[in-house]
Amino acid sequence: MVAASTWLRYIASKFEYSVSLTHKTYARGEGTKAFDNVWRNFLQGKLTFLHCDKGEEMAPTIGTQGGTLLVRKIPAADPTRVYVDDVVVLKDPKKPENYLVRRLAAIEGYEMASTDEKDEPFILEEDQCWVLADNENLKPKDAYDSRTFGPVKMSESIIGRVIYCLRNAVDHGPVNNSHFSAKKDSPVLEVELDVEEMMNNHKA
Repeated sequence: MVAASTWLRYIASKFEYSVSLTHKTYARGEGTKAFDNVWRNFLQGKLTFLHCDKGEEMAPTIGTQGGTLLVRKIPAADPTRVYVDDVVVLKDPKKPENYLVRRLAAIEGYEMASTDEKDEPFILEEDQCWVLADNENLKPKDAYDSRTFGPVKMSESIIGRVIYCLRNAVDHGPVNNSHFSAKKDSPVLEVELDVEEMMNNHKA
């Protein structure tokens, strides 16, 4: 049973999400739909969605065969909503219709230095971030992360943060994100986690 304090934090999270979504709607010039969107998402919408990830890029976090992920929606990613060390879902820079799962390794203002002395250090510009695969056994070209495609724009690329991973029926649990995100996501995870639904989706 979910505690009352958790429900209050969850409702606050839903309100914050609805406001962020409204702001994004206004920014796209769809102001007339904004109010309807707030109430529809606040009253009926969920803060999470399921995403199936295949491949070994994020092993061992997700598993060598991939897994079914519970993802918290991030309508407008910025350094106040996602943090270094979060596992995020982002649009593939080369094929935006596809999604990647990678760990946020650096954000705007971070200085990036290469192990190759021929590469000059550089600083990530505003709204830029650097994402990496977790699998340290892969070569950079096989990991397909920022070492291949460079920095990406947070606001345009990141759509969510992975908060739970189901690898199989007996191997599942919360994903290790930053301390800040774990605290923010705990009421969402407690209210919206449905392992049975994830299993059904996993089998499909």
